[in-house]
Amino acid sequence: MGVGHGHGHGDSAAGHAGGRHRWRLSVSFGLIAAFFVVELVVGLVSGSLALISDAGHMAADVVTLGAALVATKIATRADSTGRRTYGSYRAEVFASGLAVLMMLGVAVYVVVAAIGRIGEDPEIAAGPMLLVGLLGLVVNLVAMALLRGGAQESLNVKGAYLEVVADTAGSVGVLVAGVLIVATGHGVWDAVAAFLIGAFVAVRAVLLGREVLAVLGQHVPAGVDIDTVTGALGAIEGVCDVHDLHAWTLTSGMNVATAHLVLVEGADGASVLRRGQLLLREQFAIEHATLQVEGHRSAACDAVTW
Repeated sequence: MGVGHGHGHGDSAAGHAGGRHRWRLSVSFGLIAAFFVVELVVGLVSGSLALISDAGHMAADVVTLGAALVATKIATRADSTGRRTYGSYRAEVFASGLAVLMMLGVAVYVVVAAIGRIGEDPEIAAGPMLLVGLLGLVVNLVAMALLRGGAQESLNVKGAYLEVVADTAGSVGVLVAGVLIVATGHGVWDAVAAFLIGAFVAVRAVLLGREVLAVLGQHVPAGVDIDTVTGALGAIEGVCDVHDLHAWTLTSGMNVATAHLVLVEGADGASVLRRGQLLLREQFAIEHATLQVEGHRSAACDAVTW
């Protein structure tokens, strides 16, 4: 009987997806924080609900990006307590959860405010609204370009990226509303744009929330089929059975698995361990794998899962 643990180590910041893209979060945070102040002031002066609602979403972005920056710092910091055996990598997942809550909160506020304006035709200063909407679009496009490079690797960066995508849609909505107000002379388009922005933000928040819950619920990593993994491990020469198999995502880019491999009589346990770890790493992108080899089936745990 033996246990093997396969994984790749090195500099924690370099090996952690969120840490590698921290500079993208930093630059985006600076851009959006500066623009938030501009948009809020102009929104209050012009009376535009679309601008104020988009500024509220920008405020959520500032908080979310700030939390993401803190999370990536915490996630790459060595544990000095000896109690966090998995490190602090889950910090980025919690930051993504905060992004979801912030997005949903802003969406509810915007939609309720927009509905409250039904039947009204407020006087809106379309000129400042168009100017700020255009400036916001430029800022968001720059931030999108920065964050897109890390969104596929880090759930934390993806949360920030989706926030900026929603902001970009908000800027487009502000511009369209401004043009319609100028063309028709009716301020109702401001509330319509605000409602659509809120609905879009809510949809993006729900989609990201599902991913966050999947990680916290320790679901099988995206793109990995547990039956396929079982079959592949069972096909290794010297293995007659696979049980107690679990696979989950610790944080973005860090998939983890454990399994018990039952050996055929006379099989080389060390060789089976090496092959199993290599298979999980190369075929399923699971570098952190803890495998236990057994000379016979254990009565204590003979199922593939719990």
